[in-house]
Amino acid sequence: MATAVSILHVVLALVLAPLLLGVINRVKAKFAGRRGQPLLQAYYDIAKLLRKGAVYSRTTTWVFRLGPIVSLAAVVASLLLLPLGAVVAVVAFPGDLLLWVYLLGLMRFVTVLAALDTGSAFEGMGASREVQFSLLAEPALLLGLVALAAWSGGLSLSQLTGTHSTGWLTGTAGAITLLVSASWLAVLLTENARIPVDDPNTHLELTMIHEVMVLDHGGVDLGLIQYAAAVKLWVFAALLAGVLLPVRTAWPLVNLAGGVAGVLAVAMGVGVIESTMARLRLLRVPQMLVAAAVLAALAVVLVLR
Repeated sequence: MATAVSILHVVLALVLAPLLLGVINRVKAKFAGRRGQPLLQAYYDIAKLLRKGAVYSRTTTWVFRLGPIVSLAAVVASLLLLPLGAVVAVVAFPGDLLLWVYLLGLMRFVTVLAALDTGSAFEGMGASREVQFSLLAEPALLLGLVALAAWSGGLSLSQLTGTHSTGWLTGTAGAITLLVSASWLAVLLTENARIPVDDPNTHLELTMIHEVMVLDHGGVDLGLIQYAAAVKLWVFAALLAGVLLPVRTAWPLVNLAGGVAGVLAVAMGVGVIESTMARLRLLRVPQMLVAAAVLAALAVVLVLR
């Protein structure tokens, strides 16, 4: 039953991932007093792009065409290693957390390579910013994993999110949970190009980060990139929900439903953040990421003291 529920989690993630973007946009619309876009707008956009053809510049090579495909494959593979609270991952083994981090790194790497392959200085600027911020976000992500691994005594992602079944918000366990969750929230916003780090709706040349890297992509390629970005948002939201909002009962389907509800709650939280905060200056983003790494390091100190 647990294996079937784990597979069901992957299926639900692949189906519901674009819904998270709709939830974020609707929350932002409510704060602004607007009706907002349809909840399924992301599905419509991706479907429209997948029906279109792609146009390639003569300066690009096979690297540019392969980028969206490898990016989507990498994030789907990372989804197979990801638990959802008490629902274990489809593929779980000691050390899978390192493979999970490397798969996300591969997704970023091929996206940056595709941007550089265009020969555009503009996309190169966006790629440079993407790499810089990701470099600062990775220590926070890794230190958080180290803290939970040391606390749980396991080296698998499926073991890390099952450590706070009782008393998860009290004592040392509560402090570790809050520190890691706060750190990973900053990582989620950074890795998914959300406010206050980046604005997915901006088209200002001096402030674009992620969007500028995919300007030359169009049609089916852009559709794959947008879908992969939605799945990546689900991956980080599920990781955060599994630690911060644990639902662990004797019924696997209840655990799955609680985990999905937790992911949607994280998406609503992102919408609240984007509605109440302005975008940070580019010089302030590294300071935020360093602070996130410090929080995760404090969690490691609490575990090892």
